[in-house]
Amino acid sequence: MRILITGGNGQLGTALPAVLTEHEVTAVGKNQLDITDKAAVFMAVSTTRPDLLIHCAAYTNVDGCAREPELAYRVNGLGTQNIALACQQFGAEMVHISTNEVFSGQEPGGYEEWMARNPVNGYGRSKAAAESHVQNILNRTYIVRTAWLYAPGGRNFIHAILNRARDTGQVRVVTDEIGNPTYVHDLAAAIAQLIETHQYGIYHFVNSGACSRWQFANEILRLAGLTHVTNTPILSKEFVRQSTPPPFGALHNVAGAALGITLRPWPEALADYMSRDT
Repeated sequence: MRILITGGNGQLGTALPAVLTEHEVTAVGKNQLDITDKAAVFMAVSTTRPDLLIHCAAYTNVDGCAREPELAYRVNGLGTQNIALACQQFGAEMVHISTNEVFSGQEPGGYEEWMARNPVNGYGRSKAAAESHVQNILNRTYIVRTAWLYAPGGRNFIHAILNRARDTGQVRVVTDEIGNPTYVHDLAAAIAQLIETHQYGIYHFVNSGACSRWQFANEILRLAGLTHVTNTPILSKEFVRQSTPPPFGALHNVAGAALGITLRPWPEALADYMSRDT
């Protein structure tokens, strides 16, 4: 199968080729393809003629999306619409990568795949628009929502906690934001399984189990041998930021599990990651 990946320089775009070795994969980064340019998108898809396009490219700076909602929509909404239209034109299946932030986070029990979208911030609204475009344009598509993604290298929550802990000997982390820490390699492996099924639909691929940001930080510190570092629990209102994350953003993998696609518990995945990358 010929596969085209957008966002090829990002966390997931970098991880996917390693699990798609049986396929002919082309990955393009943002410097190679501006997804807001419809003509450029159509040219890229017409040239590569993929059987499947995995759309990872996105504006993921949630605070940036709050400051610049028009830009957030242009990249995440319009950009995804362009990708979906190109897939429609050239007969490609599509995997669209989405987020738990399409939900309001007001359900303490978390979210199953078919629950109604109700985003509360600019990032979530732009990604909800993207999902809507994909569903309105295509019928051979997978929408894969994930959360709290981390990968080797680059910037992520784990690096931020470790850097602050080592520099200052203390951290302050919110207790009232709940989600699913997800290791990018586990997400990539789940997507590789999914595309072999041709079972189109919405999927929640996150490492199993949920925790607060504070609990996540505690486990990071423990695995790094930094249990002497003070981790002060705080509320979100004490941590001023421009975006408002969903407080109860946990995703449940029901649809994928029914196909036999599951991701290991988040503490196990985190331990694996930290044994390799920290």
